[in-house]
Amino acid sequence: MILGTLDTKGSETQYLRDKVAALGAQPLVVDAGILNAAAFEPEIDREAVAAAAGTTTHDLVSQGDRGQAVERMGRGAARIVADLHARGQLGGIIAIGGSGNATIAGLAMRALPIGVPKLIVSTVAAGDTRPYVGTADITLMYPIVDISGINRLSRQILTNAAGAIVGMVNAGASARDEEQLRPLIAATMFGVTTPCVTAAREELESLGYEVLVFHATGVGGRSMESLIRDGFITGVLDITTTELADEVAGGSLSAGPDRLEAAGAAGIPQVVSLGALDMANFGPLAGLPEQFRGRLLHQHNPSVTLMRTTPEENAVLGQLIAEKLNRARGPAALVIPLRGVSEISVEGAIFHSREADAALFQALRGYLDARVELIEVDAQINDPQFATTLVQTFHRLYTGGKEVAHDPAH
Repeated sequence: MILGTLDTKGSETQYLRDKVAALGAQPLVVDAGILNAAAFEPEIDREAVAAAAGTTTHDLVSQGDRGQAVERMGRGAARIVADLHARGQLGGIIAIGGSGNATIAGLAMRALPIGVPKLIVSTVAAGDTRPYVGTADITLMYPIVDISGINRLSRQILTNAAGAIVGMVNAGASARDEEQLRPLIAATMFGVTTPCVTAAREELESLGYEVLVFHATGVGGRSMESLIRDGFITGVLDITTTELADEVAGGSLSAGPDRLEAAGAAGIPQVVSLGALDMANFGPLAGLPEQFRGRLLHQHNPSVTLMRTTPEENAVLGQLIAEKLNRARGPAALVIPLRGVSEISVEGAIFHSREADAALFQALRGYLDARVELIEVDAQINDPQFATTLVQTFHRLYTGGKEVAHDPAH
């Protein structure tokens, strides 16, 4: 599918359509423009896109609000592409244009599941791409100059783009043919919990699971939660819940207030631990907010400053985690590493604090419902025995005591 604004990028969209067709694919063009007449007749016109958003192009033009028009056409395009995909009529999607069409395309593409090829060709690819990509697997291509007319440069860029989207669609079809049916498990990791997560992943794989590891840097947690909500994930080993520390303490790597909620809402098995709750994350030390300068700090590297969470913050974290797990609709367990939640909070390390750990553990014990299994291990988080306890607990919850019926060799 090609998503374009045929009032301003008509000739460019037509050129791209012809290149896609020449590669053996069947392009379906959707017009999201609202101002001038379309340069050619698309398969899905702008009125259909507007109608999918509950409006008309006449109303959008008469209101004179470009931002609102872009948002509404994006919402309409999202409904159309989601419906096309549900009916098996969409193998991939490509869009070209400036910030307006990139915004429309981003809204549409984020309505599609992970794995559906998505490509935006736009000058916004050289800037802050978060508003367009979100947590989706969108590929961005920078066209060097604005997409305005067909010239020797735009011909090459659009030809490459056509080859990219067709190649991704073909490669995706091949990959789906080779897909294994192993249970797909999400795990969370940070540098200070890497040994634990690595050992747990290897043990899970030996049991027949496939493991996706998410870096707990805010976007990683959001991506994981999004995949869980979309139904891709069948179980969670949430070892590293540090993003909640940033949410509570004001750090820079929060994944938002709804972190640690998707698995519970989905009712899938989850085993949770307390990885890196000893720290909140900030950028370079020179840019640290003034209110935190008197805190216990550790310069992890020139770009990352870690701040030790206080006993008060840990008490809040314990209650918050307990309350989230208490709402879980599926099997859930919390596993506590009594001798340290990260490699720098063990005895003798810079962030070691009996008071902070005690506040965290006591809050969890006090607020956690009895139906959430609580396991305390006399080890630090990166001890091999702790990883084994996590895996054994997860495997038991996932299988109900039965073996996974999958070949570990795969």
